[in-house]
Amino acid sequence: MKTTTNQKTSRKNKALRFSDPHLERERERYESPLPSREFIMDVLRQHGAPLLTEELGALLGITAEETDLFSRRINAMERDGELIRNRRGDLCVAEKLNLIKGRVEGHPDGFGFLRPEDGSEDLFLSPREMQKALHGDRVMGREIGLDRRGRREGKIVEVLERANTHIVGRLIIEHGIMLVAPENKRITQDILIPAGNQGSAKAGEVVSVELIEQAGRYSKPAGRIVEVLGNYADPGMEIEIALRKHSLPYLFPETVMEQAAKLPKNVLKKDHEGREDIRHLPLVTIDGETARDFDDAVYCEPQGSGFRLIVAIADVSHYVKPGDALDLEAYNRGNSVYFPRRVIPMLPEALSNGLCSINPQVERLCMVCDMQIGAMGAVKNYRFYPAVMYSHARLTYNQVWEWLQHPEKAGEHTGLMPQLDHLYALFKVLLKARERRGAIDFETIETQMVFNEEKKIDRIVPVTRNDAHRIIEECMLSANVCASAFLKKQKQPTLYRIHEGPTPEKLVALREFLSEFGLGLSGGDTPQAKDYAKLLQQIKPRPDAQLLQTVMLRSLQQAVYSPDNVGHFGLAYEHYTHFTSPIRRYPDLLVHRSIKAALKNEKFAPGNWAELGSHCSMTERRADDATRDVEAWLKCYYMQDRVGEEFAGTIASVTSFGLFVALDDIYVEGLVHISELGSDYFQYDKTRHQILGERTGIRYRLGERIHVKIVRVSLDTNRIDFTLAGTDSSGTAKADARQGRKTQDKSARKSGKKTPQTHHPAVQSATPGAILAKKPRRRRHKTPKE
Repeated sequence: MKTTTNQKTSRKNKALRFSDPHLERERERYESPLPSREFIMDVLRQHGAPLLTEELGALLGITAEETDLFSRRINAMERDGELIRNRRGDLCVAEKLNLIKGRVEGHPDGFGFLRPEDGSEDLFLSPREMQKALHGDRVMGREIGLDRRGRREGKIVEVLERANTHIVGRLIIEHGIMLVAPENKRITQDILIPAGNQGSAKAGEVVSVELIEQAGRYSKPAGRIVEVLGNYADPGMEIEIALRKHSLPYLFPETVMEQAAKLPKNVLKKDHEGREDIRHLPLVTIDGETARDFDDAVYCEPQGSGFRLIVAIADVSHYVKPGDALDLEAYNRGNSVYFPRRVIPMLPEALSNGLCSINPQVERLCMVCDMQIGAMGAVKNYRFYPAVMYSHARLTYNQVWEWLQHPEKAGEHTGLMPQLDHLYALFKVLLKARERRGAIDFETIETQMVFNEEKKIDRIVPVTRNDAHRIIEECMLSANVCASAFLKKQKQPTLYRIHEGPTPEKLVALREFLSEFGLGLSGGDTPQAKDYAKLLQQIKPRPDAQLLQTVMLRSLQQAVYSPDNVGHFGLAYEHYTHFTSPIRRYPDLLVHRSIKAALKNEKFAPGNWAELGSHCSMTERRADDATRDVEAWLKCYYMQDRVGEEFAGTIASVTSFGLFVALDDIYVEGLVHISELGSDYFQYDKTRHQILGERTGIRYRLGERIHVKIVRVSLDTNRIDFTLAGTDSSGTAKADARQGRKTQDKSARKSGKKTPQTHHPAVQSATPGAILAKKPRRRRHKTPKE
């Protein structure tokens, strides 16, 4: 009787298993299909209570031969946060426990936040909770109430995925105990090095640690030293640290180098097949003096009342195929990273500086955007096609700009002057079209570090952009817009470069700020780029233009990659993508593949486009963060001998903990901590971008002039600390000019007039993410922007 009952149960469980609505999908994927994840979740929900793995397996009719495979699927579902085990080891549906899945973001002061994956409000994590995980870990958490500041507070229930396998830091040996202090200050727990795991490392050296034990509720993370990088102040050490701190791939795997080595050194005759021959056209590259990888070449000629513009882009997709070793590594890197004095390329140099680079006087394969542009700057027609080309010259921006002003100096390149003149004439037409379109053009100063023979900063200088830079920028913008238009028309999936306008919250804050200056932003609830451009023109003559421009720029969101075309707000384009830099940007390589597929009436399907966009946006931010770290360290090293000196500067950023001040003519920023502002309680006003003293009424506002003294330079934290110049030992300002401003403010309030603004020089803005899309310049000091 018992056997009959078991047989009936077994048949019932098998019948349940075969009712899986996703069974056919599983059969296509696996020879021995298991119950799908969705079906496992449904069964657990309907059962209404937690189950052991064995009980769940029996319920689903899992055989003895399938037990190992079933356990792997359950483990994978645990890793992804779909299932979680309780203290008894039972499997629970995570959503039933009101758990929140997200990433841990650490803070240098020891606390942290849980950033939910569903985009909901962050949860504050106390220093005690942060002992369970490290910055970047993926966890399941639970909301436990509000902290003393009214923020949602969370508790880490389980760590799903460890983000840190290797950590770079300095070895500290005290009383026989060895610890590594992480360079990433968001990781606030020191790494314990058990005896025998230090290798040849000495105290004070920078090392790389492999974690052998992760952080736990009652234990510190532990590791073994696997690499000794050297002393902290060694030349280039700041880059070595940044590479490891930000997990930047910097060594090419052997399989990648082997594939690159097998490629030809030059274009083969058989590769001409199916391509148009444009070798007769005097195409030229125009780049910076230090550039070594050339993505693009241009040619322009008059055509009726308008112009014919050819933008030829290196055909990287001919040599890098989807899924091969080169492609997988290019995806992993996402983009080239440009450090001062060093470049981490997306592709091996055999391609980036050789076979794919449009070097002078050699044949190269290219993808061409051939445009007909009218007298008013509108693209009347365009065509994409693969071609073989020949670059007639490698020119630089400064060369071209000098020749355009003094044609007699062109020398042996005199024959190129007609087409350079055509390019310049086209640029003027495109510039007027840009103005009519209402694209935003923020004026910022970029800087470059000049190094001495000891490879240390000798000085920091502003980079001057001339019209030759802008000629190429407009040519690249035109090609990028045509690429997005073509793919949109062909209904070919791709990655767009999108830039959304201000959020409602930021828009309200911006308008409140502008109203204090008697200014307004038109456009209602949905302002357009032209509304921003109109206001920028209006404020240009004002002495506080830099302040107003900075606040306007910060109201905008960061540009990202996405398959959803929502347009580019800053450039005032309905659609926009990146086509012109496939040597150093993976999204451009994907766009080339999409265009080639569209030309063949095929669909290019590399996988989940949304995930590709998120990954490429992440690698771009990662590169920016790494270069920012390196530049900050170099600036600290540059300023360490100037402690005690006084400088004039401008308040570049206002925070709840103090003021960031940009020094005149040195292009270095430091912090005046709120405790250094004097004997008063200072209140931070985010909307007005200011800090205001309760008792004294002294105000410190974004963009105001200020005199500071350097009191501390820390190479450990990449921070420069200032105090107000002319203060006594208590930090109280002596005869501070702001007392006069306080009186001015009172008078102004009585009269109903605005307080006159002080002079604001054009200093480098401390704003995240440029939104002006342009051809990436080959700068060694900064990651290229669009």
